[in-house]
Amino acid sequence: MPYNRPMTARFAALCFAVLLAALLAGPVERAQAQAPAPGAAEPDKAPREGKADRGRSIDFLFEALKAAPDAETAKLVEDRIWALWFASGSDTADLLMSRVKQAAEEKDVDLAVRLLDAIIELKPDYAEAWNRRATMYFTKKDYGHALADIAQALAREPRHFGALTGLGMMLQEMGEDKRALQAFRRALEIDPHLQKIPEFVKALTDKVEGRDI
Repeated sequence: MPYNRPMTARFAALCFAVLLAALLAGPVERAQAQAPAPGAAEPDKAPREGKADRGRSIDFLFEALKAAPDAETAKLVEDRIWALWFASGSDTADLLMSRVKQAAEEKDVDLAVRLLDAIIELKPDYAEAWNRRATMYFTKKDYGHALADIAQALAREPRHFGALTGLGMMLQEMGEDKRALQAFRRALEIDPHLQKIPEFVKALTDKVEGRDI
C-alpha cells in the first residue's frame, strides 16, 4: 500500500525520533502509568479509583500478566488493564468516548477525530484518547499524525501494548520493518501473551536479520 505524505519530511523525522526514544527508553516493568491496536475490541469500563490506587492496581496487573500460566488467564488480565486505561476519570470524557465508539462503528472517522480532539483538550493526560485518535488517523492513512499521537500515548503509558502493536503495524505498512520489529518486540516484552504478534516478530526477524544457517 503506498505511503501518503500529508506532513513534511522534517516533521516525520521528528516523529520517528520521538517514537524511537519512547521504544528504547529503558526497562518497562516499573514504568510510571499514567497505539487499542487497530481493530481491538472495546472493553468494559473500570470503576473509578484514586490515582494512587489505580497506579498500584495497574502495576499489579502487569506483574500478573507476565506470570499468567495460560492464554485464557492472560486475556482476563488484559481486559482489566484495558478497562483501567479506558477509565478517564471524567464523566464528560467518558460520554464523548462512547460517541467516538459509535462514530467509529458507523465509519465516520472525521467525527471520531473531532470528538477525540475535544477529549484530549479536556484531558490531555488521558493516554487512551491519544491512542484511539492514532487509530483513527491510521484508518485515514494519515501516518504522520498517527505516529505523533502514538508517541503521546506512549509518553503517558510506556507499557501500552495496544499502542505498541498499532505502532508496529503502521511502521510495517510504511516499509519501516526494522522499527516495526522493535515495536512488536517491546509489546511482547510487556505482554508475552499477545496473539499473532509472535508471528509478526518471526517473519520480520527473518526479513530484517536473516535466517539462521
